[in-house]
Amino acid sequence: MTEQATASAVPGRAKQGADTGGTPQAGPKVEASVWTERMVSALVNGVKGGRWFSLIDKVWAPATLAAAWAKVRANGGAAGVDGVSIERFAARSEEYLAELSRALRDGSYRPQAVRRVEIPKDDGRTRPLGIPAVKDRIVQTAVKFVIEPIFEHRFLEGSYGFRPGRGCHDALRAVDRLIKDGFTFVVDADVAGYFDNIPHERLMERLEERISDGRLLQLLRGWLGADILHGLERWTPTTGTPQGAVISPLLANIYLHPLDELMASLGHRMVRYADDFVVLCQSREEADQALATIARWVEDNGLRMHPDKTHVGDCRRVGEGFDFLGYRFEAGLRLVRRKSLKKMRDKIRARTGRSRGDSLDTIVSDLNPMLRGWFGYFKHVHHNTFSGMDGFVRRRLRAILRKQDKRPGFGHAHGDHQLWPNAFFADAGLFAMNTAWRSARHSR
Repeated sequence: MTEQATASAVPGRAKQGADTGGTPQAGPKVEASVWTERMVSALVNGVKGGRWFSLIDKVWAPATLAAAWAKVRANGGAAGVDGVSIERFAARSEEYLAELSRALRDGSYRPQAVRRVEIPKDDGRTRPLGIPAVKDRIVQTAVKFVIEPIFEHRFLEGSYGFRPGRGCHDALRAVDRLIKDGFTFVVDADVAGYFDNIPHERLMERLEERISDGRLLQLLRGWLGADILHGLERWTPTTGTPQGAVISPLLANIYLHPLDELMASLGHRMVRYADDFVVLCQSREEADQALATIARWVEDNGLRMHPDKTHVGDCRRVGEGFDFLGYRFEAGLRLVRRKSLKKMRDKIRARTGRSRGDSLDTIVSDLNPMLRGWFGYFKHVHHNTFSGMDGFVRRRLRAILRKQDKRPGFGHAHGDHQLWPNAFFADAGLFAMNTAWRSARHSR
C-alpha cells in the first residue's frame, strides 16, 4: 500500500507551487484510513481554540497501524537495536501489530534506542544516520498519518521539503521563476547542524500549540529523548530530532514554520526545502535586511548560522551565484554544482574500473539506470554538462575495452575513437544525456 494510493485530497486544495508567498495550503492530503469525513471537515473549518484533542486512539487503531506497517515495509531499511528486520516482522506482522496496539492503548509502549551508523559524505567526512526499530518506525508513521494534516494545513507555499505532493523540482522551479521576475539578489543561508540542534522544549511548545492530547505528545517527547547507540557508546540526546526517524522531517518543518511566517509577513520571497533555504530579493539592501532578520530569528530560537556557508550575492554576476538542491544558479545559467558533478563522476568510476571483466552489455545495463536518473534530475541545466558527462563515460568504457583487448593505454589513445566511436556505444544501448536533452528540446 503506497501513500499515493491511500491518500485522498481534501476538496479545494490549492495548486502546488503557485507562489512562494505566505499563503497556507488550502487542503492538505490525508490518510484515508485515518481521517474521517468529520475530521476533514474540522480541519477545513477549524477546531475550537485551534487545538486538537483525543488523537491517540487514531494512532492505536488497527487500520492506522496496518497502513503504517505497509508504508514501512515498502520503504525497507535495516533492523534496529532489537535485530528485528522487515522480513522477520512480516512473518508475524498480525501478532506484532496487535501487540503494538495493546501497548499504545494501555500505555506500556516505550521507544527503543536508536542505532546510529555513519554515512560517507562527498567531502570525505560522514554524517550520522539513526535507525529506529521497525516497531518504532511503524508507530512514528502512524503518528505522522494522524498529525501531519493538522500542520500541513498551515504550512506556507514557500516550504517544499518532505511534504506530500511536493519535491525538489517544485522548489527549483520556484527559484527559477523568481530570478526571471527580477529577484536576483540572494540570501544563501545555512543553519549549522540544524537537525542535531533543534531545542526539544521549544519544539514541544510548537507541537502543543496545535495538539492537546497528552499521550500523543508523550510519544513525541519519548522519541526525541530516545537513547542513541553507536558501537559501544550509548547516550541520551538533549537537542535535535533523530536523523533517519520517520517523524523527524515533519518535526523539522514544524520548528522552522514560524520563520516562514516571519519572512512572508515582511514581504520576503523565501524558498525552503527543509533546512536548505534561499531568499530572493530585488536589491542588495533588501537582501542584507533579510539576512539580518534570519540571523536574529535563528539565534533567538536556539540555533546558529554557519559562518562560512552564508552569503549575500547578485546571482547575475560570475562568482556571486548560489547552490540549491544540487543546482547552481549563476550569471543567467543553471548549472550542476561542483559537488554534485564530482559525486556522479565518482559513482561512474566505481562501476567502470579498467579491470572490470564483465561484458559491455552488462556494464551498460549497470550504468544506464544511474545515468537516466541523474539526467532526469539535472535535465534543466546547461547542455554542455551532458556532452561532458557523456564523453567521460565513453572514455571510461574505452579504457575497459582496451584492457580487455590487452592494449596499452587508458582509453584515450590515438585511434580509440575510430575503433570504438560514439555510434558504437549508442548501438550497445548506452544512455547518452546529450541525445536525451536534444530529443526533449525538439519535442517541446
